[in-house]
Amino acid sequence: MEPVKYSIVIPLYDEEGILPLLVERLQQIMNELDGPAEVVFVDDGSKDGTYQLARSASARDPRFKLIQFSRNFGHQMAITAGMDASSGDAVIIMDADLQDPPYVILQMVEKWKEGYEVVYGLRQHREGERLFKTATASMFYGLLHRIADVETPVDVGDFRLVDRKALNAFLQMRENNRYVRGMFSWVCFRQGAVPYTREERAVGTTHYTLGKMVRLASNGIMGFSTAPLRLALGTGVFLAFASVIYGMVAIGLKLAGESLVPGYASLLFAITFLSGIQLIVMGMVGLYVGRIYDEAKGRPLYIVRETQGFGHQDGQVVWQPAGMRASNGHGPSAVQRGRVS
Repeated sequence: MEPVKYSIVIPLYDEEGILPLLVERLQQIMNELDGPAEVVFVDDGSKDGTYQLARSASARDPRFKLIQFSRNFGHQMAITAGMDASSGDAVIIMDADLQDPPYVILQMVEKWKEGYEVVYGLRQHREGERLFKTATASMFYGLLHRIADVETPVDVGDFRLVDRKALNAFLQMRENNRYVRGMFSWVCFRQGAVPYTREERAVGTTHYTLGKMVRLASNGIMGFSTAPLRLALGTGVFLAFASVIYGMVAIGLKLAGESLVPGYASLLFAITFLSGIQLIVMGMVGLYVGRIYDEAKGRPLYIVRETQGFGHQDGQVVWQPAGMRASNGHGPSAVQRGRVS
């Protein structure tokens, strides 16, 4: 079997309506690529007929491979699982809703051939999206760009092409609270952009709810910036300082003979001062402890219920990368697979 040059990783969650069109578009793109390609579908606990359709696509075309999670583990985990299982020299990450047009993959490949090891899609315009989503997305990306400890491009999602060298570095990071696009910014390497227009969703509505977007944003901010801790620290210092000023003002008014409620000033001073100190301590410790607790549990990032298209590797497995593939993509496997008991 000829080694795979390109891998296209696509997470799926209740994409029954759009999957046939997606498969057709991907087949057209794979036929235009200058080397053999595969598609790694990751079914993230879909509740409709997505898995059956993806399984049928894999049976008809062996270039399509399928991983099914035991439950819904989330978009970022599904992306990670697809990259764990990919075998190409260049790995493309994209969503299933066709808002990220597959033809942009060809432009990314050309950019990759120029020597860029990470090529991300830069959204110049968003079609069919509500003002609330576009406004909040712009605010978040702008905020993260200013406060992050690493350089994070604005208006860039997970749609990107990643060279095997950069992917091998990424696969070493197994944190539970994942913000994949930020992790690739941290990995760095030589990065380039391909501008494109994000198209309107072809079928159905988005499954990325407001709650999911908030969690993703919090992972991005907390995972790549200490700004929340600095904010808590600053707020606590401000309250403590304000309480001291208030105490001094209260003493001055008392000495000037102004009438004050007995004990009120000292009580308010003590409460605000101690509240400020508590906020400093809890803000610094609480966020760190919560994330340490998540990592200390040592649970796998995801559990695979079934696979198809991987040959003898098909079955019920837990995928955990132990070593990285060679940079040409044809060396030892990047994953060890332990069968679920």
